Order: sequence, then C-alpha cells, then structure tokens
Amino acid sequence: MASAPITDGQRFPIGRFERRDTFTAEERAAHVARITALPHKLAVALEGLGEAQYDAPYRPEGWTIRQLVHHVADSHLNAYVRLKLALTEHEPTIKPYDQDAWVELADVRTVSPQVSLAMLTAVHERWVATMNGMTDRQFERALYHPENGRMTIDQLLALYAWHGDHHVEHIVRARRGTAQS
Repeated sequence: MASAPITDGQRFPIGRFERRDTFTAEERAAHVARITALPHKLAVALEGLGEAQYDAPYRPEGWTIRQLVHHVADSHLNAYVRLKLALTEHEPTIKPYDQDAWVELADVRTVSPQVSLAMLTAVHERWVATMNGMTDRQFERALYHPENGRMTIDQLLALYAWHGDHHVEHIVRARRGTAQS
C-alpha cells in the first residue's frame, strides 16, 4: 500500500518562507530575537528524548530528529559565516552545500544531537553579538547566493529566523504525534 503524499503542512508547518525586499527596524529586531531564542527553543523541544526518538523520522519521508538537529547547526553555522563574509567583502558569492549529503555523513549518524545543540548555542551567541553591533546600513549589505540570487543581510536574517522556527516546529509536532497532518 502506497503512503499518502507529503503535504505542504508537513513540509512547512509554519508556512513557507516568504522573501521580502525590505524590513522595518521592528521586524529586524524580531528576527534577531527569534535567532537569539532558537537554541533554548530547540533545547526545550529535545528535552527527554532518547536515542530511539532521535533516530525516528520527524515526519513521513523526512530526516530523523538526529539529522534535523545536526542540519540546523550546520545550516546556522553557514549563515553566520555568510553574515561575516557579507560584512567584510563586497557582495561575496557564497558557496551552497548539499544538505541532503551532509546529513548522511558519519558525524550526523554517530554524534549526539546535544553536541550540535551546544555548537548552535555557541554560534548563535557570536552571531547575535555581531548583529547587535551592526549599523542599519550594514543590514543592507548583500551577498550573492548562486541558487537564490542577491540577498541582503536583512533577508538572510529573516530566512534564518524562519528556518529555526520551522525545524523546531517539526520536532514539536513529531513529539505530539501530529507530524502526519
């Protein structure tokens, strides 16, 4: 018997990311606040999980929770480096990476998700400190992503604020047993 097709609600439990050209100062502050809060929100979502739960898919045809946590840490580490490149170079072209290949590497299969949570916490502390020291004009600086085109730092922050919340919600729904809907 074939499984039911994956719905948009399963893939994007908080909705798809909607890229915008500009953000207000209040929206920027909200993005920074969401990035600041992510390590704690992820820690709460992971509380009490054991190895068997880490190795269960977070939704049908999805990665395991272990893979998902390592992905968030890898992704946000890349975002932090991209921010620093955009602040120190003129519209640098950044290198995309194959996230599906990254989650199949040995470290993702064998290392505790708690290690990536600690890494994410440290990266976010530095990332937020960098953002808190930026001027309004620096948030307008840009980078070039070969798949997504030109992106300002404001757009990058909006994307990663969404990204963290998106994956925490995957874990929350998996824990509630609502990843199927």
